[in-house]
Amino acid sequence: MKLTLRRQGPSKFEQAADGSMTLLDHIRDLRNRLFWASIGIVAGLIVGFVISKWTFDMLSQPYCSLDTSWAINPVTNKLECRFITLGVADQLILRLKIALWVGLVVGAPIWLYNLWAFIAPGLHKHERKWAYVFVAIAAPLFIGGAVLAFFVVKHSLAFIMDAGVIGGTTQLEVTKYISFVTSMILLFGVAFEFPLILLMLNFTGVVSARKLLGWWRIVVFLSFAFAAIATPDPGPFGMTLLALCLVVLYLIATGVAFLYDRRKGRGKELYAGLDDDQISPLADERVPVGASDPIEAPTPIEAPTPVARPRPLEGRFDDMT
Repeated sequence: MKLTLRRQGPSKFEQAADGSMTLLDHIRDLRNRLFWASIGIVAGLIVGFVISKWTFDMLSQPYCSLDTSWAINPVTNKLECRFITLGVADQLILRLKIALWVGLVVGAPIWLYNLWAFIAPGLHKHERKWAYVFVAIAAPLFIGGAVLAFFVVKHSLAFIMDAGVIGGTTQLEVTKYISFVTSMILLFGVAFEFPLILLMLNFTGVVSARKLLGWWRIVVFLSFAFAAIATPDPGPFGMTLLALCLVVLYLIATGVAFLYDRRKGRGKELYAGLDDDQISPLADERVPVGASDPIEAPTPIEAPTPVARPRPLEGRFDDMT
């Protein structure tokens, strides 16, 4: 004898999708989602606190790879990569910050799932399909931007340190250095999501691929301006590399938009190739005037045959008299 467990009634996902959930049910569902998302972040925070020392060693590699960052430890009398701490609790606070960053990454599957489970019932089926695609693309793009940022820090830090006026052995303040590295990683990771915004505008029909390609001058200018203002690296290497990556991603997104427009049959309309300020023609130029079948003359209608009318009654009475 087999025992099968069946759900009694529709699930919360089905209730939210068909609109049968009340406002209080939505609030309770939000409370439960936030609770489990917080549990995931706390669990990731514990893991991050355990591996925070290893994470700090990895983030300090660009600085420790410089010869000017090594100094003799007066206690052990050995060369070590040395940082400076100005506050009593700076090292503990820095470890907690690193643990929080790692915890957000480690606990991302849990809190992202709960966030998606709360939002997804309000979307249509095709909207959920495109959301899966965009999330699957967003994660590799962010990781690619983070790896590129680490590469930029590793190669631009030597230029920044050598361009100074002090020279010799240089020791950096540890909290400012970690903030510099994490800011670069976050900036590059978020900037690499730029093509997703363009694709969303194209997939929703807001702009066409031809219109995106027409913006290339503005995109190149804004990419270099954004990289120059937002990049914490004062050297030209990081700014130029970020701007070039944004331009390349823009071209890739435009190519994908062209393929999507061709697949959907966009651009075949009469006025698809016209600008917003261009006068449209009054007739379809693809069909020459007079090329259609001529209209035949109407068939004449024959006149009806006249019908004899009966004599009036007054004349009949006159004949009888």
